[in-house]
Amino acid sequence: MKISTWNVNSIRARIDNIKIYLKNSSPDIALLQEIKTEEHNYPFDELKKLGYISYVNGQKSYNGVSILSKKKLKNINTKLPGDKIKQSRLISAKIKIANKDVEIINVYVPNGNPINTDKYSYKINWINLFINEIEKKLKNDELLIVAGDFNIIPEEIDVYDSKKYLNDALFKLEIRKKYRTLVNLGLQDVFRHFNTDEGHYTFWDYMRGSWQKNNGLRIDHVLVSNNLIDLIKKIEIKKNIRNQKKPSDHVPVEFVIN
Repeated sequence: MKISTWNVNSIRARIDNIKIYLKNSSPDIALLQEIKTEEHNYPFDELKKLGYISYVNGQKSYNGVSILSKKKLKNINTKLPGDKIKQSRLISAKIKIANKDVEIINVYVPNGNPINTDKYSYKINWINLFINEIEKKLKNDELLIVAGDFNIIPEEIDVYDSKKYLNDALFKLEIRKKYRTLVNLGLQDVFRHFNTDEGHYTFWDYMRGSWQKNNGLRIDHVLVSNNLIDLIKKIEIKKNIRNQKKPSDHVPVEFVIN
């Protein structure tokens, strides 16, 4: 089973690129973030023609997540308990892997910039709520795949120049510790399980020639519960997608699970 995660930066603006990617790569499940649309404007029919059923947690102009699947999914959830602001940042479903129920959770974590604002406070609160939910699930021995745009740079090797991001909400030590807390609950960062070297990024800003200079960040992640890691065969950052016409500033991350 091939699963991908991709912040598309507006599904309607990027629909042609998305269709090209789905035709060429044909993931069984695709987790999309920052779709920036409500359900009534979502391109259900165009994606259905490619063989995908869409499950959507949309929001006008901002945020929004969806799951594309070749097969029907069950137990769809769009709520993060305790989140009073209720931005569209999470959608989950149950899938079958090795004849076992696995919950796949698609997240778009708040950016949090600028720091010392309500946006940063919201990011901290959202992550804390999410950690609480994942902890409950892992204590119940649930099998989990958590993937999406985390807006977190975990380590210095995950950014082209870590000094430039010391006071950025993506790299502040407090945020990185939250990520480590999440992983330490019983999850594996799949990319780092297979790759330990630097220079692998999933995001390049539109400004300042970031793509051409490879001034990137690794902020899109795939985490799986410890009891699933041995089923992962490979993971790949589809870097060349950034060369598309009118690209997203993120690229897909694909992994294959037995």
